[in-house]
Amino acid sequence: MKFELGIAPDSWGVWFPSDPQQPPFEQFLDEASRAGYRTIELGPYGYLPTDPVALRALLDSYKFRLSGGFIFGNLHAPDAWEKRRIEIDTAAPLLQALGAEFCVLIESMYTDLFTGEQIAESELSEEEWATLAENSNRIGAYVADRYGLKAAFHPHAQTKIEREDQIERYLDMTDPSVVSMCLDTGHHAYCGGDPVRFMRDHHDRIPYLHIKSVNQGIRAEVAAAGIPFADAVKMGAFTEPKDGVIDFVAFRQVLVDVAFTGIGIVEQDLYPTAFDRPYPIAVSTRNYLSDIGMA
Repeated sequence: MKFELGIAPDSWGVWFPSDPQQPPFEQFLDEASRAGYRTIELGPYGYLPTDPVALRALLDSYKFRLSGGFIFGNLHAPDAWEKRRIEIDTAAPLLQALGAEFCVLIESMYTDLFTGEQIAESELSEEEWATLAENSNRIGAYVADRYGLKAAFHPHAQTKIEREDQIERYLDMTDPSVVSMCLDTGHHAYCGGDPVRFMRDHHDRIPYLHIKSVNQGIRAEVAAAGIPFADAVKMGAFTEPKDGVIDFVAFRQVLVDVAFTGIGIVEQDLYPTAFDRPYPIAVSTRNYLSDIGMA
């Protein structure tokens, strides 16, 4: 196993490029470094400085390596390729200049992030499935050829690719030579899946991980009451690996058994949170993962 551990701005409650409820990027960088991490994710484009020379100097001062960044939006509509390409051509040059490896793709949500109101169909039509696969393959080839990046699709709660059956169909329909997967252990469990079994079964498509767990009691309350995703996060639906429902000792054993070579990014959804809360969690999480052989 060759496992590189990192952390994302999301673990500091960062969901947007700019928001007064989020700590400044200087706090994120300083505390991530003091917590012992040496690999970070870009976060929302615009949160960290976007000038490649300035960002390189900043990351070098902390001895950070950049793992990747993400594109969040509709991938299943006929015009999705052109819209996402504009976003890719904005963010990918920065990822390329900083030596990042991954461009993570996340489908748009079918519910309003904050109100929970359903704003789109929750299931893809057959035509949309075909378009999603075509766009994914096209994006994967594009970011590889133009920017030297690997496209990794990230299933996400309350998007059209969230359940295991949907994820497996997506993997079957996409080209493994240009599209891999980012397995978010927390979102996978939140949506009723078993990340340990799924990693064992599909490790050949998963070079990139987002690491967090789920408070099963809060998740059950959320499901019973139809609580919106953002409110579920505020309630503590996502939690540290040592505290949640996922057996990370078993997960680590799978990584050993399959000789995993890749990156795991600690990414515990905390938006919004008190500014003094993320650092102790980042330290605790790294200590726990180190204790079980994942750091």
